[in-house]
Amino acid sequence: MFTRKKRSGIITILLCILFMLSLILPAAGVFAETSGNREPLVVGVPKDRCPIFYTDPETKEIVGIGIDLMKVVSDKAGYEPEFRIIEEDTLIEALDNDEYDVVMPLGSALKSSSGAESVVSENLFQTPFTLVTVGKKDLPPLKQLRIGMLSSLHGGAKTVEKLYPGIQIEFYDTMGDCVKALRKGDVDALLHNSYVWSYILQKPSYSDLTVQPSSMFSMDFRVGTRDTENGRATIENLNKGIASLEETQRQAIILDYTSRKLYRYDVFEYLSKYGAISLLTLLLFVTIVVMLIQKARADRATHEENVRQLIDYDPLTGAYSLTGFRKRATELLQENPDIPYLIGYTNFRNFKFINDSYGMSAGDEALIFFVQKNKEIMSDTDIICRIEADHFVVLKRVSDYEERKREEEIIFEPLRDYFVSRGKQTRIQVCAGVYVLTPEDYLRADIDHMIDFARIAEQQARDSKKDGYAFYNPGQWDAAEQTAEICGHLPVALKNGEIRIWYQPQVDYETKKINGAEALCRWKNPDQGWISPGVFIPILEESGRIYELDRFVWETVCKDLKRWNEMGKLRSVSINVSRGDITEDRNVPEYIKGLTEKYGIDKDQLRVEITETAFADNPEILIDATMKFREYGFQVEMDDFGSGFSSLHMLKDVPVDRIKLDLNFLVGDKNKDKGRIIIRNVISMVRGLGMKLIAEGVEYETQAEFLLKEGCAEMQGYYFYKPMPVEDFEMLI
Repeated sequence: MFTRKKRSGIITILLCILFMLSLILPAAGVFAETSGNREPLVVGVPKDRCPIFYTDPETKEIVGIGIDLMKVVSDKAGYEPEFRIIEEDTLIEALDNDEYDVVMPLGSALKSSSGAESVVSENLFQTPFTLVTVGKKDLPPLKQLRIGMLSSLHGGAKTVEKLYPGIQIEFYDTMGDCVKALRKGDVDALLHNSYVWSYILQKPSYSDLTVQPSSMFSMDFRVGTRDTENGRATIENLNKGIASLEETQRQAIILDYTSRKLYRYDVFEYLSKYGAISLLTLLLFVTIVVMLIQKARADRATHEENVRQLIDYDPLTGAYSLTGFRKRATELLQENPDIPYLIGYTNFRNFKFINDSYGMSAGDEALIFFVQKNKEIMSDTDIICRIEADHFVVLKRVSDYEERKREEEIIFEPLRDYFVSRGKQTRIQVCAGVYVLTPEDYLRADIDHMIDFARIAEQQARDSKKDGYAFYNPGQWDAAEQTAEICGHLPVALKNGEIRIWYQPQVDYETKKINGAEALCRWKNPDQGWISPGVFIPILEESGRIYELDRFVWETVCKDLKRWNEMGKLRSVSINVSRGDITEDRNVPEYIKGLTEKYGIDKDQLRVEITETAFADNPEILIDATMKFREYGFQVEMDDFGSGFSSLHMLKDVPVDRIKLDLNFLVGDKNKDKGRIIIRNVISMVRGLGMKLIAEGVEYETQAEFLLKEGCAEMQGYYFYKPMPVEDFEMLI
């Protein structure tokens, strides 16, 4: 008989057991339900492509990089994968076998051997492909090569033929047959996955084979099946799994297999090389052992060199990787302390647009083209690196003007026109930043720090919305901040009336009457006070924002002229047109013509001033614009003539109506007589060419008297009037 106390204990234990079962059984049911929902997926893969696919000698399971990645993707996509070695010779034949739900790897969608279309997944990972030759040798371009490949890579070969039309491919059943053909000279090189090469080249009998890192390129690793409704659904599900595959997980799987010592040396390989007679004597045996040890070390060194090539070089372009660039750049700076070096950081501004418009293969070809063009003019002490995507870094000696011009002709202009020359309409926009090394950089070669400086300069060039390059210097931080403030505040300043139009009268010194004015800008910031035009105008010109300001000036002047016309006071005003207004492919003459029609003013009331330096920098574009202005009835003035860029051919070729003479020749006490002689002859020459003339910068009566005596009566300067607000100018007129 149980006592009450014992019965109570038993009941407690039973209740605990029932409670635990209530927790375990539902969970088990959920687990069973989840496991049961996983759909089987038969995946066909090729054999003997270690470390991508291979059979583990101990477990006899199919393993490798491709297997592990597919397991992760299948798990995320809700499949239970079963891997089978394909019985067919090629993957395109395997596509026709209904036993496989999918096969891999395919570089792109291909037709099966029966002609059926296929559909492929997103890229599992980039597989670098490398050429191998007998010894080191220079190879012709890829499109002219004869290469050997395994027959099982027939599908990948079709992708190679698409990428490099003209390439000749010979197929062989085994790697041994491939190597024999290479040694006989039947092919120039062998092509295979770089990861597979890192395994195959451990074989002692292949020690004469050498990886050609400069000829590397990448191919996609995709899963494929026939293009059916079920096939597309399967690929769509796998794509979801691929999309959720983290890059760190992908790289961990690749690193796990590529870092293993998978190759197992076969004693018979050594015996076949050195001969069975080595077993006859102990002395010869010892000798062979020593030789084998040395050979193993050499093989290991060769393997390490092959791996180093994969790490230190970019597989697509053959340029250095960032890791290789750091090492080689440090060596060059230590070996060449007397060479003035610079670091250049280059970026294609519109590379994403190019990839989206023409495809990634077209973008890759442009990257390869850029590296090849750089190498054409690089010396042994110059190097180039591809950091990522379309970002490149070069270490090269500082060049002079002629060398920079040659670089522009050989590298950058052909690069910009890369697609244009191939019948497309897109020009590649190149932005570059340049950092010139200091003596301290040679003592402490912090390569990453120098690259950062060049990247800052490249960012400055890119922010300017111009195609070109910029130099880094420590003072650019303050300049960049000031540029951001001025450009960012410009729309507010125009709207709130912070920017006003002032006028500086122009006079006829002979009659002592005002006969015109020049429109000028003045900016009064509520926080900073007056901002000098010498500060904000260059910033707006460099940033590409000057057109926004100039349009405001032109329209304000037209409004003022209309008001003065209605008052019965006809005046003419000179307005400034920046080279940035014209060179940005805007129809400025048409725009200003439209303003005169809008406000009902005569064309001869607006005189268009274009600086002499603008004509010197862009003569053809500016001359075309000048001719159109004159065709519309405007008078065109060459501003700042004599400021440092004057040349006689400009007076001959540029079709202007009036020259605005800068009086820099008369500033200061030195060589004043020579200055007067130059001005006297310039006045005579301009009048002889039938052009009008006005002198600016007149500050003294002696200057005015001299100019009048020499035949220049129209003048402008502080001797007469300083620039003044519109209200004051209206009182004068």
